[in-house]
Amino acid sequence: MSATSELFEFDKKFGCMIAGMDEAGRGPLAGPVVCACCIMPLDTMIDGINDSKKLSEKAREKLYLQITDMAVAYGVGIIEHDVIDDVNILEATKLGMKKAFDAMFLKPELLLIDAVKLSLGVATRSLIKGDSQSYNIAAASIIAKVTRDRIMREYDRQFPAYGFISNKGYGTKVHIDALKTIGRCPIHRKTFIRNFEEKQ
Repeated sequence: MSATSELFEFDKKFGCMIAGMDEAGRGPLAGPVVCACCIMPLDTMIDGINDSKKLSEKAREKLYLQITDMAVAYGVGIIEHDVIDDVNILEATKLGMKKAFDAMFLKPELLLIDAVKLSLGVATRSLIKGDSQSYNIAAASIIAKVTRDRIMREYDRQFPAYGFISNKGYGTKVHIDALKTIGRCPIHRKTFIRNFEEKQ
């Protein structure tokens, strides 16, 4: 059985309409956290769906188009860097997940969430490493990751010194060296970069 088939069969066993929820961007030093929620049909499987971290960028982009085309419903919630600084990353993630859920015109009978506990008015189940267990969570992880990567590629055009096109805001050597030499840019999370900024 393929990895996708195992995820697909995991969701089918619940016997009801399921949505998956995941996020991308909790760890980076810059940019938003992006959350996605989706309800995928469980009578037709998109081969290749898996935890987004296990897929190449090219594979994610291709699957994103298939997922958003086939999804029964999906929603995206984007929480910007300034809100992350104001409320902390966990609370910002929860806000993004609520926005993603609210953006769906159809609500599931059961919501599977990757590692976060939420109350959204439907039955929920939090799964540790859920994007490696559930087909719907894995699909949501791809939507969230591709959406965020596209945002960071746009930011790279505005702030090319930090290498956002390749690091997507994570703390690579190029990124941290730029922080130490030229300081932060408008999309940096101030609460995440205190240890990297050179004291003026």
